Amino acid sequence: MLLREGLKLANYLYYPCHGQLSMKTKHYCNSLAFNIHISRHLSNFRSFRSVSCHNFIFCKVGEKISRKMTISSIPTSPVIQDGCLLVNGKTVFTRVPKNVVVSPAPFGSAFVGATSPTSSFRHVFSLGVLEKYTFLSLFRFKIWWMIPRVGHSGSEVPIETQMLLLEAKEESDLLDKETERNTDSTCYILVLPVLEGAFRASLQGSSTNELEFCVESGDPDVQTYNVSESVFINSGENPYELMKDSIKILAEHKGTFSHIENKKMPAHLDWFGWCTWDAFYQDVNPEGIRAGLESFSVGDCVPKFLIIDDGWQDTYDEFRKEGEEPIEGTQFAIRLRDIKGNEKFQRLSSDDYTTLPEFIKFIKETYGLKYVYMWHALVGYWGGLLPSSELLKKYNPKIVYPVQSPGNVGNLRDVAMDSIEKYGLGVIDPEKISDFYNDYHSYLASIDVDGVKVDIQNVVETVGSGYGGRVHFTGLHQKALEESVARNFKNNNLISCMSHNSDSIFSSKKSAVARASEDFMPREPTLQTLHIASVSFNSLLLGEIVVPDWDMFHSKHDTAEFHAASRAVGGCAVYVSDKPGIHDFKILKKLVLPDGSILRGRYAGRPTRDCLFKDPVMDGKSLMKIWNLNKLSGIVGVFNCQGAGSWPLKDNTPDNPIPEVITGHISPIDVEFLGEVAGDIWQGDCAVYAFNSGTITKVPTNGKVEVSLGVLTCELYTVCPIKVFDEAVHFAPVGLVDMYNSGGAVEALSSATGPDGCIVKIKVRGCGRFGAYSSTKPKHCTVDKKTEDFTYSPEDGLLTMTLEGGCQLKDIEFVY
Repeated sequence: MLLREGLKLANYLYYPCHGQLSMKTKHYCNSLAFNIHISRHLSNFRSFRSVSCHNFIFCKVGEKISRKMTISSIPTSPVIQDGCLLVNGKTVFTRVPKNVVVSPAPFGSAFVGATSPTSSFRHVFSLGVLEKYTFLSLFRFKIWWMIPRVGHSGSEVPIETQMLLLEAKEESDLLDKETERNTDSTCYILVLPVLEGAFRASLQGSSTNELEFCVESGDPDVQTYNVSESVFINSGENPYELMKDSIKILAEHKGTFSHIENKKMPAHLDWFGWCTWDAFYQDVNPEGIRAGLESFSVGDCVPKFLIIDDGWQDTYDEFRKEGEEPIEGTQFAIRLRDIKGNEKFQRLSSDDYTTLPEFIKFIKETYGLKYVYMWHALVGYWGGLLPSSELLKKYNPKIVYPVQSPGNVGNLRDVAMDSIEKYGLGVIDPEKISDFYNDYHSYLASIDVDGVKVDIQNVVETVGSGYGGRVHFTGLHQKALEESVARNFKNNNLISCMSHNSDSIFSSKKSAVARASEDFMPREPTLQTLHIASVSFNSLLLGEIVVPDWDMFHSKHDTAEFHAASRAVGGCAVYVSDKPGIHDFKILKKLVLPDGSILRGRYAGRPTRDCLFKDPVMDGKSLMKIWNLNKLSGIVGVFNCQGAGSWPLKDNTPDNPIPEVITGHISPIDVEFLGEVAGDIWQGDCAVYAFNSGTITKVPTNGKVEVSLGVLTCELYTVCPIKVFDEAVHFAPVGLVDMYNSGGAVEALSSATGPDGCIVKIKVRGCGRFGAYSSTKPKHCTVDKKTEDFTYSPEDGLLTMTLEGGCQLKDIEFVY
């Protein structure tokens, strides 16, 4: 590789690069730095860590370049030529209408718009014909939630598609020796509908294979005849870098939302939690909460954060007459009457507490809870605020009847939304929204509540008419909500929910956690596999903006291990919704350390590259593989999601007969960016530890480990780069081998040369069985300077020992 000159750009370097940068190449950017100012346009992107663009790389000053990068020829911005839309020289759309316009955006990307002869609050424009590409779509199958869909032509792109990723393959006989991937095999093209002013875009296919984009304001008084930046197009050789770079470009350019790296993380993410919803539903009460916490303590696995879900608020059903049964459908039209709790939470008869503040203080002190969150809807409650309530009149609520967009009703209708549409929503006066959230949250903070879960967010898109449109009205609520959370709670303690419209996604400036799929539904056996697959695929988009929340699950359930394993690889919060006394502590203790902390991956768990364009739920042959990184290792979760459910809005006949067992493989190359955590003395070999079988296998980077799974079973693999400390000592720490995410416990690895030979030093968090790969048996071992016993298997190199004591950081030394 040739590095000829560098331009210092704020704290980042910009330098020409030719050829390939191998994993073993080590250059320090400081030696290339020239303090030269370049254009303001480029300096806007100093937040990039490592962005491949044109014939250049951006890299932080002083940062070591060690990850393999393929630097291709200079990509050109998408253009329209001879009726075709070209992306990096590839024809993506043919028969592009003349009213479609393309404008260049940073780093070889582009925006697409179109012009209509008439002004309207809703337009549908054609981008042209889309054929010959395999695609992944993320679309809203109902108003609240997205799911994935794969296909091969424009006609298969669902209505309400909010992300489209195309796979452009170029066959080649040349293989990259390090990855065993074709050297120029695949380019990925992102087609992302975004926000433009008061308008929101989505994609949809036509019966003639045209890809259309719909732009709508949701307000007949907010109209336009042309848009210029409603669809964003970008391309790249790595789909995960492409997503990250694209979201950063858009965040900087649009200014309406922030990338996840620029957000403050809520404190609850690294602790085990309990949510009351599936335990009690709306019958939640203080006695039940106390009973639940007590039953967790019996198993020495007490949650450190608690979500008191729907059922605690003071609400009123104006449609139910006294003494009569509720009217079917009106349960979602019930309205908020007061910001304080209902009678269940106000008049308490325990000897230990008589008020809600006393109750919260009691459960924190008695059970060691660190954080208590309370649930509320973005509009207060499902039916909004009650206009006749004297306690809420200061917010000037009025009943508004929602209007759903054609895209929403073109897919699955939702019973909750239909109810709200029929009975109306008590909408807060726009000038009072900030006051409402601040009053609500300051009250909760005053009684020692630490944060909020805010639900039903997408409903605001349906009531934007008369308020500047759906984008504006959503943004108004989001801004007020985030400011109130920042003002009243520490650590950005907010969980967003039912917020999968792009209006909300691209209005997220501060909120850092959002639910990533429809609810976990313990009574619906056909939805369990869909839940795992949906969250993983949705995280491709959501994971660049928020930490995807995988929702609660039951630790004692037919699919408990399936869900628990997915949370271990998800990089998410871990919380359950067990009924009091109904727990599987064996499963919980594979997720939760004795101090209540969890071993969380560094990123959002996403599908491996070879799964991106496959259907792991209904194609009858593909396993669902999800990857993540720890500080010094990778993790791959493999799940058999076939044969246990069907995607909504799709023929429920599987594409192929479902075998009882599906066989596939995992490889170190499934873990993206593994070289970034491998360090300097990695030569490419890895130790792969299989959690359920307890086996360890040494494989090269492009090696494979076979995996065979029955329906609703899974396996977790910790992928550990083997460090070469000297000719005799090849070593890789696995971590706590009885924890699902074993490698999450390893904090640091180093070596030294002592009088007796090589010393390998590891810092590990937690307790239990520690495992590592070692090419030879150590002479002895110490933990915090105290000699400890260990076992060693020369057949496979597995080295194990037991770490006693608490969960504090422990210093382990193996002397060779």
